[in-house]
Amino acid sequence: MLTPNCSLETVSSVGSNMSIGCPHSSLLCGINMSLLVNVSSVDLDELCLSEDEYLALHLGPLRSPIFAPVCVTYLSIFLVGVLGNSLTCAVILRYKAMQTPTNLYLLSLALSDLLVLLLGMPLELWEMWRSYPFPLGEGGCYFKTFLFETVCFASVLNVTALSVERYIAVVHPLKVKSLSTRAHVKRVIVMLWVMAMICAVPNTSLHGILLLPPKFGRPFPRSAMCYLVKPTWMYKLTILISSLAFFVLPVLVMGALYFLIGLTLYRERGMKALSAMFGVDSVPEDHMQRLSRRNLQVTKMLCVLVVVFSLCWAPFHVDRLMWSFLDTSSQLHLMIFEPVHIVSGVFFYLSSAVNPVLYSLMSTRFREMFSHLTCPHYNWLNHSSLRLTQRSTLSHKATSNTKELS
Repeated sequence: MLTPNCSLETVSSVGSNMSIGCPHSSLLCGINMSLLVNVSSVDLDELCLSEDEYLALHLGPLRSPIFAPVCVTYLSIFLVGVLGNSLTCAVILRYKAMQTPTNLYLLSLALSDLLVLLLGMPLELWEMWRSYPFPLGEGGCYFKTFLFETVCFASVLNVTALSVERYIAVVHPLKVKSLSTRAHVKRVIVMLWVMAMICAVPNTSLHGILLLPPKFGRPFPRSAMCYLVKPTWMYKLTILISSLAFFVLPVLVMGALYFLIGLTLYRERGMKALSAMFGVDSVPEDHMQRLSRRNLQVTKMLCVLVVVFSLCWAPFHVDRLMWSFLDTSSQLHLMIFEPVHIVSGVFFYLSSAVNPVLYSLMSTRFREMFSHLTCPHYNWLNHSSLRLTQRSTLSHKATSNTKELS
């Protein structure tokens, strides 16, 4: 088969002879010959490209070159995250003793993480496997953007509300009965999710299905991508406001709250030492020690959760801000952005999987309940040992009381 003559001189002579060289090949490609008048050299280079070659030239490769390592990493996070968050939800919903105000916020956070892992991650992996066309249409594009924005905002709001609840429990314990009831916490959680959905609308409305413009009268329906379709200044403003309102400000608030909590716990320890020194003992010492240990353990766990949460979400917001102000025509900017985008994606999904691991490592109660749920044999042994411990304790107390009476 003869190679078409696509030189500029050949195309310029289209009017005199419609059957020579490249014009004939162009007709076979479905290109309107009247559109070949005054073509540039760049257009001429693209004239006889196949559709796959043309899409790869303008949209990049169909499959991400780093799909394999990212897929392995994501699937590892997926397995740990889905298992851990499912166990967290099951433990809190099954055991009445675990349905504390603090744990209800953790339940809401676990549901948010499950949505990210079960719905968000498969969509992103599919887009890395086939970058275009977007398979779910315009409605699917809105759903994807709305889902990501909603769970992002809901996660931040839940962690912030959790920090406020812990602050009230430690610093203002007298207000706990009125502000930390289960009914009150459930209302707050519903309000947080509604607020997250409302705040997700602006960025969702900026996205839609974007197609490459027709070239030489030839459309490209396979170029459909879920992308920004509104002016970039609107996107920049939206991302800047959301990063400040849903990351920078909450992190500062949570940092201040845990600083105050730390000061309060330090003062309580000092007051306890003074009480022991002067013989003031208004509350049984063992009871105070149990409350203090429990309070300290929960606070430590949540403080670590906030630190890990902030570290995992920082790359995500850096990625969004970089993309907002990125010069896409600069190869240097694109080279810098690519590793940031990969790292931000890994940390984003890691934040959805790490929380149950923290609960297991730092919370004795969660660790025991996870064991009860997953290991019935261990559950039976633990209950037996608990009953024996309680009997021996009661026997010891009875003996002590008998000695005192005698």
